Amino acid sequence: MATRARARLTAYEPPKKPGSPPGGMLGAPVSFQFNPDTLTLSKGAQWIRHRARSARQVGVPEFTGSLPRQLTVELFLDATATHDTSVQKGVETLLGWCVPTARSIAAKAASAPRVKFSWGSFDSVSFFGYLEEVNATYSLFDSDGTPLRATCGIRLTEAGDPTPRQNPTSGSPDTRRTHRLVVGDSLEMLAHQEYGDATAWRVIAEANGIDDPQRLRPGTEVLIPSVDELGGPERGDR
Repeated sequence: MATRARARLTAYEPPKKPGSPPGGMLGAPVSFQFNPDTLTLSKGAQWIRHRARSARQVGVPEFTGSLPRQLTVELFLDATATHDTSVQKGVETLLGWCVPTARSIAAKAASAPRVKFSWGSFDSVSFFGYLEEVNATYSLFDSDGTPLRATCGIRLTEAGDPTPRQNPTSGSPDTRRTHRLVVGDSLEMLAHQEYGDATAWRVIAEANGIDDPQRLRPGTEVLIPSVDELGGPERGDR
């Protein structure tokens, strides 16, 4: 007969630098006294919905990125058999995993622990993330006020640590590139896609001598300035 797997949460030091794996384990894992009856795993994507010029047309959506996985689960803590402070300590541990670690603060790179939910061979829900939210509901207390039961609602968000950026002096000296316009393109969309800031569309407009950003001709190649050039042109309101 197979051994019953116990679900648990384990915290680790955040990576020392972008792209590195998490550091050492922080204390003992928090084990589930009772495995969860339900858990919710979600994932989404971000899209920009472009306006169509004709009332009979629908704008073509532009994929801008994948959203991290999120795991929502409840953790039940009970100390009615021992009448000790384990419930209070368990909740305090979870709350402590929501704030930057002392080591990361000392390194001037404040970051919360990387937390991993694991449950036997259930790989889909096993990923490194950060505790975005912890809601603890105490439901039973000892005569001296010590909490004996608590239900903790946890939301764990996948942490995709960015990879180190290329040294601008080590690659091609010209980091500009071109983009061929298609139906539905807009300067705002290109600015959001390239720089993560739709209000930077004036940088592209000035680099291409575009006076009217509403009159873009499909098939035209436009120059996309590098990120380093964002500080040059003035960026005002649209």
